[in-house]
Amino acid sequence: MTHVVVLDSDETSGVILGEFLKQHAILVTQIAESRQIRRVLVQEIVDAFLIEVSTEDGVEIVRSVANLTDAPILITSRKQTTEDDRVDGLEAGASDYVCQPYGNRELLARLKAAIRDRTKAKPERDRRSYKFNGNELLVHKRVLRWHDREDVKLTTAEFNLLSAFLRAPREVLSRERLLAASRVHSGEIFDRSLDSLVLRLRRRIERDPGKPELIRTARGVGYWFDSDVDYEERPRLKR
Repeated sequence: MTHVVVLDSDETSGVILGEFLKQHAILVTQIAESRQIRRVLVQEIVDAFLIEVSTEDGVEIVRSVANLTDAPILITSRKQTTEDDRVDGLEAGASDYVCQPYGNRELLARLKAAIRDRTKAKPERDRRSYKFNGNELLVHKRVLRWHDREDVKLTTAEFNLLSAFLRAPREVLSRERLLAASRVHSGEIFDRSLDSLVLRLRRRIERDPGKPELIRTARGVGYWFDSDVDYEERPRLKR
C-alpha cells in the first residue's frame, strides 16, 4: 500500500486531506511538526510527502526532508504565492508545488504522478527482496530462499532473468526484452540460448519443469511470469 506522510500544522485541514487519501487506498501518517519526520523515515517506508508551507521556514523544512530521503515531496499552500515562492520550493527539492485553488482530486493525481515518476527512476538496489508463492529472492545475495527447500544460489544470468520476470509479473515479455535483461556481458546471451536459460531457471524454481506453472510460454512472442509478486524495501535515510 502507498504510504504518504502529511505535514500540516492545521490539524483540521490535515485530517480532511488524510481521510480523502485513505478513501483511495493510501496509508497516511499525519504529523504536525517537522522534527517527527526523521523518526517516521527510520521506522517505515515512505512513498511521498505532502508538506503545507504556511510558515516562513517551510522551504527549509522541504530542504531538510529532501536531504533525508529520495521520496517525492509535494508542497501545498493555502495562501497566495509568487513565482519566487514556487521556484524556491522546487529548488529546495520539491517535486511539485500545488497552490490554491486546487481540488483534492487534482492533488491526488499530482501525488500519483510524482510517485510513479520516482518509482521508475528508483535504483534496483533499493529493493531488498521479491516474494512470490511463499518464496523470496534476496537481491543483494542473489539467493532464492524457498519456504520448504534449501536456498539456491543463482548464476548472474539466472538472477537477471528471474529479476526481469519479477519486475513485471503477468506481463508478456518479448524475447528481445528478456535477452537484454539476461545479458551478462555484451553478446553473451544469444537468441537461441535464451530458451536454454529459461529451461535452467525453470529447473531452479518450478515444481515440475516439464509442466511449468510460473514461467509460461507466450508462443511466438516470449514468456511471462504467472504469479503475484511483492517486493520489500529497507527503510533508509540518505547517506
